[in-house]
Amino acid sequence: MTDQTSLVLVANAGDGSISSFRFDGATLERLAVTEGLTGCSTFVVDAAQDLVYAGVKGEPAGIVTLALDRGTGILAPLSRLDLPDGGMNYLALTPGGDGLLGVSYGGGYGISCRVADGVVAEPVSRVAYPNLHSVLPSPDGRFAYLVSLGADLIAQYSIGDDLTLTPLDPPTVAAPAGSGPRHLVIDDARTSVYVLTEFSGQVLHYRRDLEAGSLEFVGSALAVDPEAGLGPSVFGEDPLAHHFIWGADLHLAGDRLWASERTTSTLSALAVSTTGEVSDAEAFVATETQPRGFAISADGRFLIAAGEKSTTVSLFAISGDRLDLIERVETGRGANWVRFV
Repeated sequence: MTDQTSLVLVANAGDGSISSFRFDGATLERLAVTEGLTGCSTFVVDAAQDLVYAGVKGEPAGIVTLALDRGTGILAPLSRLDLPDGGMNYLALTPGGDGLLGVSYGGGYGISCRVADGVVAEPVSRVAYPNLHSVLPSPDGRFAYLVSLGADLIAQYSIGDDLTLTPLDPPTVAAPAGSGPRHLVIDDARTSVYVLTEFSGQVLHYRRDLEAGSLEFVGSALAVDPEAGLGPSVFGEDPLAHHFIWGADLHLAGDRLWASERTTSTLSALAVSTTGEVSDAEAFVATETQPRGFAISADGRFLIAAGEKSTTVSLFAISGDRLDLIERVETGRGANWVRFV
């Protein structure tokens, strides 16, 4: 059993909803579906306070704070911050839950906001880069890393006590030209940052300076199946029409990085050495159609994947590089973001 009474939340952008599931370490039971969250494709959970911050589309877009009832799985709206310049594609909380970081792909901007009693205040800082796709704070809350798909870079900032973002020296670190960096993770040792690219299907490895917070490019590994015959993507082109690489999500569990690829609807496993280097993926598992988002349980034993072209999520047991399907459960249309709570 893992987290015997844990919950799983899944955003269904097509339905404008979030599904809540109870996970008992063996099966998923859908408890509730909270609607009225237009185009929701990202949320972040403050588990200590049972608060969910969800990015919604619309005119205007915004960030909605929801109270989670762990017994029923129902999410009740508490407050909202309007975002007239474009909705969020990725949200992350600073340690302690008193700060919220977000990035907007369409709006090309990132923000830092104070959070108090579930209320997200107006942004303290705002930065601009084209097609920002993800953001994470460092585990100690001192630094923030924002990934720009459009500019092929990771922007790096210090986070002040007042949530002010101040550029590091240098302010950015490059990704390979045309690679389209998308999602990032920070390893448990806090010495490596890994970034999945959407267009080239690579996992980029950056060494992280613990004191200065700055990143240095180390190398890359291939996350897609070379036998699938995928070509590198081109910004603005339809990857399905051209059989292009379409990388999406990235998560770390122990000595494996797991990545999703949407054109072939597969998940891949990349081995990570004790010194942080990454090897090309050798295991590929078919999953939900267009797996934009997935999540791994805290103990690293289970993976739940969602698909943009599916109305179900798949629950897998992880065994090394292998994923064993346990069950598929209904969630909603356009499922694209998954988190264990």
